[in-house]
Formats: sequence, structure tokens, C-alpha cells
Amino acid sequence: MLLALAATLVPEAASAQTVSVSAVSHQSPFDCGKTFYANNWKGGHNPSGAIDWQNYGGESINGKTVRATAAGTATFHNEGNTSYGKWVEIRHADGSRTRYAHLSSMVRGVGATLSVGQGTVIGTVGSTGGSQAPHLHYEQRTPSGAMDTSPTVNGVTVSLGQKKAIKSTNACGGAAPAPTDNGGGGSGSGNRYTPQQVCGAGFAVIDSAPLTGGRAYLLYNAGNGNNCVVTLKSSNVGKSTPVSAFLEPKGQKPVTDKGNYGYYAGPVKAKAAGVCVKWGGTIGSASYASDFEHCD
Repeated sequence: MLLALAATLVPEAASAQTVSVSAVSHQSPFDCGKTFYANNWKGGHNPSGAIDWQNYGGESINGKTVRATAAGTATFHNEGNTSYGKWVEIRHADGSRTRYAHLSSMVRGVGATLSVGQGTVIGTVGSTGGSQAPHLHYEQRTPSGAMDTSPTVNGVTVSLGQKKAIKSTNACGGAAPAPTDNGGGGSGSGNRYTPQQVCGAGFAVIDSAPLTGGRAYLLYNAGNGNNCVVTLKSSNVGKSTPVSAFLEPKGQKPVTDKGNYGYYAGPVKAKAAGVCVKWGGTIGSASYASDFEHCD
């Protein structure tokens, strides 16, 4: 029971009674099609009823993208080398909440809040805090803070003492809403491309910014530590007009793609694991440029 000990946490004061969070429907916190074990330890797990998501079928869970299991408002935390380590709490429309702990990276800094949709990327699996091996510690709680000791994800209930392999259907309908402070996202009306198609396999959207006539996207590949920026048009699609995308890891020269394009500018890529980045783009005279951010 190594991972049961690895996920020992200091829980929020709440009853461990068996309750059900049924008002919100939750999907698996992983990419579409990914299967991992959901282990609801009976005894020795604190708080009781939390799930440890673990390796399955020879596929390592370490570094995998973590997605919101339901829509809500996410808050980002870091307890350092103790307890949850890097973790995210999402409060849902009915007042219930989910928690995602021991993350290796988060898409926002400590204390930030973010409106997320079901399937929005919030971080990557790791082993921070009081963990001894990579896994995702996951909780479902009622509005009062009480633990749901038999949580349900993807229609599968995992009761105390059970360990079940669950295949994710999260974000299977296409690109999930990009994590933006106003809840925006999407690739733009009439554009045949998505940010993931442009940047390639393994990349997931971690931020985006609206531009008049389109949107700039920042993506991250947890497998190789690369960031990618692409600017997608939503007006004058298919017509050659000025578009650009840029990415600047701190301490490195910026990488820029600009020209007269019909659909998008980019992809521009750079290795930036654990490095702050500036990113953005332009469509015609409209422009966006971030400060140095996403430093985890």
C-alpha cells in the first residue's frame, strides 16, 4: 500500500460519513481514451474516500495532463514539501468541490482563480508534497466540505476498498474550453484547425487570449517540456492577412512566426519546463503580449 501512505494528507475538517455528490456529473480527470486505476483505499488513507489514480496496463501516469472533471471555478495552491504539495480545488455550480493533489505543474500561480469548463487542463500529474510516488490524489466533497466516500467518475462508482480501471471520456468531443479568466475558448468560427492540430500530438491548451478576429493560444507538452504558441483566425478565414505568434522563454531569444496567412500563425515552440514564458500574437492591428508567467 505504498501509494496509500504516499497520499496521506491533512484533511479539511469534515465528516467522513458516506455521502453522495450527485448534482454534478464528473468525468475522469485525464485525456480522452486514457485508462488508469482509481483506487479508493479502505483504511490508512487520509482523508477516507479520496481516490488515488495510478498506473494501468504498463502506462505511467507520471506527467499526464490533468483536466477538470466538471466545470467551475479553480483555485491554485502550493503546500511545498508537505501534505497536498501543488494542488487545485474546483468549486462547482451546486457548491460541491473537487481537489487534485501532488501535481508537478499547474496552469496558474498560487492564489490565482480561473473559470474552467469540464475538460479544461489544470496541471500535470506528479509527486509533490507528502507523496512518495507519482499519482493523482482526487477528492469529491459536498458543499459543506464532507467527503463523498463513494465518488463517481465517468458513470463508475468507486466505493471504499475498491480499485477500478476507468477509461476517460473527458474532452472526447473535441478541444476542451481553453483555461481563460472569462471562460472563453474554441478555435474560432469557420477555422478548420484547432490549436492541438497545429502544435501536434501531446500538446494541451493551458492559456489563451482573445484578439479581434481570432485568438492566441499557449500550449504545453508534459512529455517533452515544450511550449507552443499558435494564433488562429476567426474572421477573414482562408484569406491571406497579417498574423503572428511569438514565444519567449525567460533568458532566451523570442521565437516568432509572422506573415500573411489564411488560417493561423505558428506553431512556434521552445523548451520551457520550469521556466517563465512570455507569449502572444497579432491579427492585423490587434495584439496580445503576456508578462512572464506560467513559471511552474
